[in-house]
Amino acid sequence: MKRYSNIIFTFCIFLCIGTSCKKVADTKDLWHAVVAPASPVSDAAPLCGTIKGTMLAGKTYTIGCDVYVNEGDTLKIQEGVTINFTGPYGMGVKGVLICLGTKDHPNLFTYPGVTKTDAVGADPSKDPAYSGKWIGIMGATTCPMMIIKWTRIEFGGVAMPSTSGLKQINGSPYPVFFQNPAGIFVFEDSWLYGSTDDPFRILGGKIAVMRNTFEKCGYTGGEAMNAKAGTIGDFAYNLCIGMATNGPKLSNSGAIAGVPGSNVRMYNNTIVNCGYRRAASGRGGSINFEQDAGGMAYNNLIVNCKFGLRVVQNPIADTSNLFYGYNYTYADSQSVADNIYPSMKVSVCITKAMPTDIPTPSTFLPAGWKPGDTYSAPASILGTNNPQFINGPVPMPAGYNLRDVATVGNYNFGLKPTSPCIGKGFTGFTARRDVPVDPVYGATEITPPGKDIGAFQSNGSGNQH
Repeated sequence: MKRYSNIIFTFCIFLCIGTSCKKVADTKDLWHAVVAPASPVSDAAPLCGTIKGTMLAGKTYTIGCDVYVNEGDTLKIQEGVTINFTGPYGMGVKGVLICLGTKDHPNLFTYPGVTKTDAVGADPSKDPAYSGKWIGIMGATTCPMMIIKWTRIEFGGVAMPSTSGLKQINGSPYPVFFQNPAGIFVFEDSWLYGSTDDPFRILGGKIAVMRNTFEKCGYTGGEAMNAKAGTIGDFAYNLCIGMATNGPKLSNSGAIAGVPGSNVRMYNNTIVNCGYRRAASGRGGSINFEQDAGGMAYNNLIVNCKFGLRVVQNPIADTSNLFYGYNYTYADSQSVADNIYPSMKVSVCITKAMPTDIPTPSTFLPAGWKPGDTYSAPASILGTNNPQFINGPVPMPAGYNLRDVATVGNYNFGLKPTSPCIGKGFTGFTARRDVPVDPVYGATEITPPGKDIGAFQSNGSGNQH
């Protein structure tokens, strides 16, 4: 274990020195030297308390109370594993978690026996997705690495019992939670379904969140990713549908002295029908950059969300280190069209209208418009620039409200060959690449910016769901 701890420490030192591709590559051999314990975890009885070793491929494990991966220990989960939580329990990760599902054999964290209510227009107050059944995967400040690949995580976020030891990690429950500013978090090719609040919250760390699907998350509030306190990395090729508030949100609130400010590159995401369960007025919709947060937002496809890209004025985002454009918005309602660029009056925002955006701002913004001004878009903009999904809720089916479509269901958000999104992406920037690329101890792939708008590329790359 001492050798393992030294490797973790050395890796963090390298990452703190710089974030170039070369520095990441220099750590690769170190991570290949880390070998998770081979001890198999037994599936013979419900698990409680401390666990470590390897959950074996294809097995089903039952969780009978809170379980913990202790500091210095590793839990490795092979492909095709199902983990059933049978009560308001969670997994506290003080050490390392490596969850390696595959495309053909994804892993599953769930609460058995719950029926999904995915009909269009279903009542949120009666939906088990928004009430939570188990707590979540809760990373402690001592967790140096959390790697989750090809994994379904559903029905998490239940309120913690007063007796839960997970309160020592964090008092609020999230299906996925990470909080080590010097740590590595990878979440790729996975699914997060349902939550009472944020399905994924991160308080600092180096991240690669790529090619995932977030659906039906947050009852009256919650973003697909709520990142704060010095989080840096990439959020790309994700499909976010039916979020209570936003797809990704970035802030630097809670920043720790000596830790770089939050800076995430958010590109090639598809964000659909988000923002309609947010309780607070003027909030919610698609992408948020808030207090002291910088980064990039390019090539995002924003469809029928309550608000477009929000660059918040109070407390102001890190506008000197924030760059965006080439974002595509589709609106079926007047309210959505009037908030492609949210106003100071309604949403405390100063988002600039970029000439590379679609629809072209000059075609619907009034003469003399300035960032933060309210405006009324012409009715002619409604229903134009259809992104032409292979099969999607565009235009919105008759008789339904925008808030009614919150899940993927049978939709296919890939693009038809005739889509106006094809070839309109901006590739003149790079991913941050703050995490190592490795089939086990890092990101499988840091997918570069795509030539098509949105998460699904016409050449078959991007989101694989």
